[in-house]
Amino acid sequence: MLSRTNAAIFPDTPRMRTLMAIVVLALLGCGIAVGQPAPNTGSAGAGGIPTPVPLPRPRPKMGLLPSWIATLWREPQTFREAAGEDFKTADVTSAPSACRTRLSTFAVVTAMPRLIGPGACGGGDIVRLDAVLLPSGKKVEIKPQPYLQCPMAEQLALWLRDDATPIAAAAGGVLQRLETYDDFDCRGRNRKMSGKVSEHGKANAIDLRGFTFEGGRYVHLTDIKADRPLREAARRTACARFMTVLGPGSDGYHEEHIHLDLADRSNGYRICQWDVREPPPPPKVPEKTPEKPPEAAPEKPAEVAAAPAEPEDDEEKVAMTMVSPIQGVVPLPKPRPALRRHAKRKTRDLFHFPFTLSR
Repeated sequence: MLSRTNAAIFPDTPRMRTLMAIVVLALLGCGIAVGQPAPNTGSAGAGGIPTPVPLPRPRPKMGLLPSWIATLWREPQTFREAAGEDFKTADVTSAPSACRTRLSTFAVVTAMPRLIGPGACGGGDIVRLDAVLLPSGKKVEIKPQPYLQCPMAEQLALWLRDDATPIAAAAGGVLQRLETYDDFDCRGRNRKMSGKVSEHGKANAIDLRGFTFEGGRYVHLTDIKADRPLREAARRTACARFMTVLGPGSDGYHEEHIHLDLADRSNGYRICQWDVREPPPPPKVPEKTPEKPPEAAPEKPAEVAAAPAEPEDDEEKVAMTMVSPIQGVVPLPKPRPALRRHAKRKTRDLFHFPFTLSR
């Protein structure tokens, strides 16, 4: 007998009983069908024993990447392959490293497990650097938070605390946030697949965009119109602290961000290639040459001005002569004076009226 509660949940009606019976029979039928062997459709072999039909091979799983890209990553077969050649089992401990102990005193960090990648990618003692604590009690956030090896994270935090913060104060602002571009990325240098593993693949490098000040002011480190003294000071201090500094003018791949890393080179060789550029000067406008005032006519000397005008006469003043072998010097006759033309007088009309007839 069902109680009132069970009766409310499972009503005892003929329709409900019929529905439950149909469900039970359906489940039993499915179980019987699954348990029966598959019919053999193959041809009979020797002795009347049927030959099994081979099933088609399963299609390989492509995943999210094409097959030629997926072959570049081979799943590690052993722990040694996964951990890398530089992994030392004696270093495995639950205690934090000396670097992480120092870094935790002036930065907000989160310890990460060992990062594993193909080849030389990945590494151990990697932390996520969230913020840097200042002596004043404030903190400088880092967005997005980079994943770095502890020594690289420590140098970045020291640069923010001891160098970048005073630089921002000299520029008249309070540093609030460091804008990053890229950190740990298992790839080749300059994102080339055939090149050597980048320091980004070892979590030993970071790319920076700029600074954000309190109040929302933003300074891009590669903006030619940004505060030049601030960018020059950032370049000088970064080149003194990191082993590699690449920016505009280095190789064409770092025109929009600043690359910093702690690459280990022989004899402590450093690379500092960052041109602090400024806007080009405005184009020169050709200057208009002032127009010269019209020159005044030269004044005649007094004696020239006072000289009497010569009379216009067509006659020759000097008598012309001719030399003859017989008569000697014979004077030539004077030329005839040119006839002057007189203006014709207007002939008067035959009849002259002293008054006008139209009046």
